Amino acid sequence: MKKTHQWNLSYFLVAFVMLSMVQMLFIERRVVQSIPYSQFLQLLSEQKVSDLQIEKDQISGKLQEPIDGHTQFSTVRVDPTLATDLAHSGVGFTGVNENTFLASLLGWILPFVLIMVLWHFLFRGLAEKQGMGGLMSIGKSRAKVFVQRDTGITFADVAGIDEAKAELVEIVSFLKDKEKYGRLGAHIPKGTLLVGPPGTGKTLVAKAIAGEAGVPFFSISGSEFVEMFVGVGAARVHDLFEQARQAAPCIIFIDELDALGKMRGVGAFGGNDEKEQTLNQLLAELDGFDPREGVVLLAATNRPEVLDPALLRAGRIDRQILVDRPDRKGRQAILKVHLQKITVEPGLNEERVADITTGFTGADLANLVNEAAIVATRRGADAVSLNDFTAAVERIVAGVERKSSVLRPEERQVVAYHEMGHALAASSLPAMDPVHKVSIVPRAIGSLGYTLQRPTEDHFLISCQMLKDRIVVLMAGRAAEFLAYGQISTGAADDLARATDIARQFITRFGMSPELGQSVLERQSATYLGERMQGVGEKDYSEQTAREVDIGIRALLDEAYGRAKVLLESRRADLDAGARLLLERETLTPEEFPALLPLKPVAVAGRVTETSP
Repeated sequence: MKKTHQWNLSYFLVAFVMLSMVQMLFIERRVVQSIPYSQFLQLLSEQKVSDLQIEKDQISGKLQEPIDGHTQFSTVRVDPTLATDLAHSGVGFTGVNENTFLASLLGWILPFVLIMVLWHFLFRGLAEKQGMGGLMSIGKSRAKVFVQRDTGITFADVAGIDEAKAELVEIVSFLKDKEKYGRLGAHIPKGTLLVGPPGTGKTLVAKAIAGEAGVPFFSISGSEFVEMFVGVGAARVHDLFEQARQAAPCIIFIDELDALGKMRGVGAFGGNDEKEQTLNQLLAELDGFDPREGVVLLAATNRPEVLDPALLRAGRIDRQILVDRPDRKGRQAILKVHLQKITVEPGLNEERVADITTGFTGADLANLVNEAAIVATRRGADAVSLNDFTAAVERIVAGVERKSSVLRPEERQVVAYHEMGHALAASSLPAMDPVHKVSIVPRAIGSLGYTLQRPTEDHFLISCQMLKDRIVVLMAGRAAEFLAYGQISTGAADDLARATDIARQFITRFGMSPELGQSVLERQSATYLGERMQGVGEKDYSEQTAREVDIGIRALLDEAYGRAKVLLESRRADLDAGARLLLERETLTPEEFPALLPLKPVAVAGRVTETSP
């Protein structure tokens, strides 16, 4: 792109003032004749001067007889008493005025320079942030332009989202050879929207497309279009598309599209606000450019539910590509990319790391690799090991160990039984993920202990029995406390909240309650930024149904609590032994305490039972 020079009006004003001052000084010196004060006294006595102008330090006037062609004169005043004495002596004399030219110049220039500096650093900086920065640049796009050497990213750097990459290969093919790709009359969609949770790699994929195609890459955030004055954002949208047409073939990437394309009429006071005008301009630009020009629009958002329907209709941004959290295979591929940046032990098994990172996004895995390298560096190792990754997962999921927190012996015993109850319940139920580690070391997020489970595979469907078993595992901590001490504590507060949430979804979302049938009473909010706030959604069912929901939730929790107590009573010896060992070592793994290993089903006399390993 060619760089345009913008001249401010203040530069011309400074030059004009300087030239005017120089011209005034030059003209004054040409017209006025400076004479000694003694000569002035002689001319005054001979009455050869008139129209005198007497100032504090200077006298000027007209000459009756020109001197060297000048008809005006000026002289510096001398003290009258001293002038009389000098006149009687017959010696010629003249006054010398102090040189105040520099002071006068600074008196004129310095305030003006100070005003210009304040304008540049204060008002102009604030004005540019508010969209008022200069009349010539108020509508200019502030898009950051990247070319292939700047992105430095190709599809080889993107892993774990093979389906999304396959969809985006078409865009690269079109940009590289649009004649061949359009030989049957097909053209690339005008707009492609990348949707998915935060950290899944939407921006990374967009840069990889530009890197593969080797075309200019215009990257800008949706919030940069929205300014204080109405019309500024619309002007920047128009300018961005004009730059893209001149640089075609190219890619326009708008990140956080929801800041620009939010649904109109929601939370607005009128139809002429800045956001609506900017969105209208974007819609007009999408209708006005031909995709055969080689301009491809990519956008990304993690809030597709708030986008305006006019923006997503056919002919505009009419293709949506989901960039979701990676599965186990995808996490393993992402780890291979990031592990190349650190020093790992030979033979490190990426599958083991992928097993304990269920639900992690690409950004989470990149952070995990960095945390593991920090852990290994802190302990003085030469390479990163699997134990470092385990410690990093615990650091991310559970928080930093609070070794300074010292629990009383009675509290440590309660926490030990509580966590061992979770672990034994998880190992006793076949559908649950196997236990990876149990600890009673307090963590930064407020937990006094934790039980870490490691999924062996990703689950895309969850059965009714699996949901009930999850509630049993959550209630097993409180059940273990009751069996050991005959009373309960506040340590199960978080477990109860999670169990209640599962029970509510069991009834209201999944339709698994026999009493309420298979109707959906509460719908899931279509957002990637978490569930909607509790109590905000409207209930479209009666008070009687709400009472039945509350009764059903209570029944599920009571049933799970009863099952947990029966299960732990049958394994009371393991519960006591595990709690004692946990108090001694603070952290246990299934290898150190085999009772934590999953129970193996064994067929006996035509029926299936479960035995310890």
